[in-house]
Parts: sequence; C-alpha cells; structure tokens
Amino acid sequence: MKKYLAECIGTATLVILGCGTAMLVGCNAAAGSGYLLTALAFGLTIVAMAYSIGNISGCHINPAVSLGVLLTGGMSAKEFVGYVISQCVGALAGAGVLAAIFGLGSVTDMTGGLGSNGLAGVGGSALAGLVVEIVLTFIFVIAILGVTSKKANHGSFGGLVIGLTLVVVHILGIGLTGTSVNPARSFGPALVAAIRGNSVPLADLWVFIVGPLVGAALAAFTYKTLETK
Repeated sequence: MKKYLAECIGTATLVILGCGTAMLVGCNAAAGSGYLLTALAFGLTIVAMAYSIGNISGCHINPAVSLGVLLTGGMSAKEFVGYVISQCVGALAGAGVLAAIFGLGSVTDMTGGLGSNGLAGVGGSALAGLVVEIVLTFIFVIAILGVTSKKANHGSFGGLVIGLTLVVVHILGIGLTGTSVNPARSFGPALVAAIRGNSVPLADLWVFIVGPLVGAALAAFTYKTLETK
C-alpha cells in the first residue's frame, strides 16, 4: 500500500505542477517561454519526485512507465494494476486541486481545459497525434529502462537524467499534442474538465492513452532486444 500511496501522491504532484504551470503561463508558440516553463515544470517535478519517492515505489507516476517495467520483468501484473489505479486516482486528485485553485481564485486557465492534451498542433489529426505520442513515449521510456537498469552506472544521477529527458520530449511535443507520454496525466485533467462542463478534451483522450502505451511497449521490446546479457 505504501508504494501505491507514493504513486498517487507523485502523480498528483506532477499534474498540479506540470499542468498547473501550463494553465498559468499558456503554451504560446510565438512567445516560446510558455513552452520552456511548462517543459521544465514537468521535468523538474519528475526529478523532485524521483529523489522523494523513488526509493519507495520507483517513481513511475505514469502507466506507460509501469507498462515498460512490467514487460521487462520488473514488476508483477498485480502490482501493475495497483500502480495504474493509484496513478489515475492521483491524476484526478491533482486535477481537482487545480480546478479548485483556478476556480476559487478566478485565475484564467490559459489552456482552457486544465492543461488537457489536444490535437490542435497536428491539425486535428488523430493519426498524427498517435504517432507523436508513440515516438515521444518510446524515447522517454527507453531512457528510463536504460538508466534504471541494474547494469547502469549513473550513481545518484538517474532521476536527473529521466527528468531532463522529459523536458526534451516536452519541448518538441507541447506544440504538437501538448505532450502526454502519460495516460494518467491526460486522463485526470480531461475528466475533471468534462465534469466542469468542457467535454472537448474527452473526444481525443483515447489518443493519449493508446499512444503512450504502444510507445512504452515498443520501448520495452526494443530494450530487451538490445540489452546485453
């Protein structure tokens, strides 16, 4: 239960700080600063959580990461289910906190949907969005599998490497899909936004669930194939 609680808290923190930053500063391609601030918010949150709860649960805080770990033999199917449920609950809680902050404080949500992902950057194409999420998640998850491998020799810098990788994929992906690479991070804000009356994020939610999971599975398969015995 401690692992599940850690995953719940970690995912809630990721949504609050990452999506909250996007809501506050927006992601204006012309200005560019919103891109960088949002990318850094997500990446630095991962760094903080990695050194906070990493020794408890491994700090997956992402169903795609948990799937990659499952497929490479790092956890059981039972643990995987528990992790995913905890992550989704955490994402909902984080989105709820943001809804309260921005609602009660009458602060303008620059994203219009609690930092939900969308396909505007790819012209509304679900296929293009799917490809983006598969590729970005593949890069993110294979980096995690490599840096957390028992054969890796990164000392205490593993969390930093993972966080910086998330920053990089966000810098590219924000202008395309808002960058999910995390089904829970997409699910929580989209559902809470729908409850508040904005059902638009739900229409394309499947892209941000299927894409990251496919990308993670491909990363796990590739890593196992390339890993030296």
